Amino acid sequence: MDKVSVVVTTRNEERNIERCLTSINRQTYPQIEIIVVDNASTDRTKEIARTFTPSVYDRGPERSAQRNFGVERAGGVCAMYLDADMTLSPGVVEECVTTLRRDPALCGLYVPEVVVGDDSFWIKVRRFERSFYDGTPIDAVRFFPKAVFERVGGFDTSLTGPEDWDFDRRVRALGPVSVIRAPLYHHEGSLDLGTYLRKKRYYAGSFDGYIRKWGKGDPEVRRQLGLGYRYFGVFLEHGKFRRLLAHPLLTAGMYYLRFRVGLAYLGSRFGHRLS
Repeated sequence: MDKVSVVVTTRNEERNIERCLTSINRQTYPQIEIIVVDNASTDRTKEIARTFTPSVYDRGPERSAQRNFGVERAGGVCAMYLDADMTLSPGVVEECVTTLRRDPALCGLYVPEVVVGDDSFWIKVRRFERSFYDGTPIDAVRFFPKAVFERVGGFDTSLTGPEDWDFDRRVRALGPVSVIRAPLYHHEGSLDLGTYLRKKRYYAGSFDGYIRKWGKGDPEVRRQLGLGYRYFGVFLEHGKFRRLLAHPLLTAGMYYLRFRVGLAYLGSRFGHRLS
């Protein structure tokens, strides 16, 4: 049975790391290697991680370099990457392996992402919004053969934020991808709007580099960052508009968040050009 390597990137994640690694240990697929790549944590993250795996490393400066470092050391035939605030439902790895065995031509797999946290309105809005993105240009492959990772050269370490989009499109250039059914859960806790927008603004700082790499006229860049698809197309295609109509309050909250994120993105680009 082929080994699968799961790479988890961390930085001061003592509140989340045990939950994340426990979910990996509870996978129905038995041959899994856990690799934790930390970035100079000052809390108990590495101490907790070492109770789950001896493969705990320190690497920076950003998560793209951490992911590359982890996958390069992976002993598995296939690999996947997670953030420390994510957990896997029990059948994720097994379904990924089964899907690739059934269709060896596949170069990567999307894993549906469900946002969870407290019972606040904004967490419900985030969960609603994220449900539209699975398998779209807003998503990114998360599980792949290690040979595919090596062929595309891993993540672009000059990008922080859109590095997963960049990786995804290079994987798709090699061959077909697919979406599994078993989800992962993204634990966003209690969503503080200010903190959320500051995080989005930080990651938006790499968007100019991503645009330069692929060209501002590139059709996929325009879908990911343009008004038409990002604010309308992704929510309307394939009959998804019915969900907007069925949940008007969540829809209104989602568009408010998207509007604020858009302002944060424009503010980041304007500030970057002034600096």
